[in-house]
Amino acid sequence: MIQRYTRPEMGSIWEDQNKYAIWLEIEILACEAQSDLGLIPKEDVKTIREKARFDVDAILEIEQTTKHDVIAFLTNVAEYVGPSSRFIHMGMTSSDVLDTCLAVQMKQSGELLLASLHTLKNVLSSKAKEYKYAVCVGRTHGIHAEPTTFGLKCALWYEECKRNITRLEHAIKHAATGKISGAVGTFEHLSPFVEEYVCSKLGLSHAPVSTQVVQRDRHAEFLSVIAIIGSSLEKIATEIRHLQRSEVLEAEEYFSKGQKGSSAMPHKRNPIVSERICGLARLLRGNAMAAMENNALWHERDISHSSVERVICPDSTITLDYMLHLAIQLMDTLLVYPETMKGNIEKTYGLVFSQTILLEFVRRGLTREAAYALVQKSAMKTWQEKTSLLLNLLEDQEVLAIIPETDLREIFGKGTTLQKSVDIIFERCGL
Repeated sequence: MIQRYTRPEMGSIWEDQNKYAIWLEIEILACEAQSDLGLIPKEDVKTIREKARFDVDAILEIEQTTKHDVIAFLTNVAEYVGPSSRFIHMGMTSSDVLDTCLAVQMKQSGELLLASLHTLKNVLSSKAKEYKYAVCVGRTHGIHAEPTTFGLKCALWYEECKRNITRLEHAIKHAATGKISGAVGTFEHLSPFVEEYVCSKLGLSHAPVSTQVVQRDRHAEFLSVIAIIGSSLEKIATEIRHLQRSEVLEAEEYFSKGQKGSSAMPHKRNPIVSERICGLARLLRGNAMAAMENNALWHERDISHSSVERVICPDSTITLDYMLHLAIQLMDTLLVYPETMKGNIEKTYGLVFSQTILLEFVRRGLTREAAYALVQKSAMKTWQEKTSLLLNLLEDQEVLAIIPETDLREIFGKGTTLQKSVDIIFERCGL
């Protein structure tokens, strides 16, 4: 059953309380590092660690006057610390705090997304194994091609989920990069030791070189990977939407007791969750494009990226978190109909065996071109007259001169022999 989305952890990462808590820790760690260098008295650092506090509402009120969030924050913290607050933010610029904090938030949110991806991977693994040999028709251009299995569809998604886990791990690693290097990144008023100390304590890497900001290709990669993951979920959802069509109905979303599909038509059972996933994927792609446009800033920095990131970073991580929740529930409760799959294969009167016959002709000495023409003649008759491909082949004396009736009937009687190849593919996937 589709459960209500309740994931306060993801949203709280982007709330002011968490943001200011990270800012405060960055400032205190920077003081500790400078104390180790003998630049701040130890007793003042102790006072800062013990007394430093903040009040979200007070900061927002001060910002109404300062029009500067970091100054408002420092003003509020100073009220709690007292005279020792003069050492807070010494030699630093706002982006030292902002960008290092954002790196922590991207790491925190990315790790939550990774956990959900691992859950989805496990659900897809289970479905793949359950329907490993459930034969269904494969479709190319939406048209019947050759048989496959529903388990192979799930195995395909499982492998893509594994790749997305790897992508996100790499993106988190690159995004989790802080900087404490001053106004234009030259360490003019800071020792590089401060940056190394702060970033190490926060579980971040430090940028080998920066301007006033951490370079935005890192953020663009993070948000692009989020968009790619969204496109993978859209792929799954699009397939389920097609499979749930009334004319197909090989699988459908779970329809709970009391659920309603339409205000007008009581019979409706619609793929609303899949459609929701497809719609939300569009938002992620738009945000990824905005992140790429953030990469080109003026000189050592401008502020055009900041307003964008205040929207796209929370929105993309929260949206993907929700989409993963939907996808996990969707696949875990998916209704699958193997008997309908078998019936649908028969709707094209044996056309799914056209390549099998073509190859048999080739094995018996025909050129590929001649074999193709011979099979296509019967296949087109099957399309037009809705008659059995086998019977149309049996009526063609040119066909029987090469493949006797008993052999043709045997080929069609065997059906598909997918098990061996499916086993190999599953072994390759580690399923």
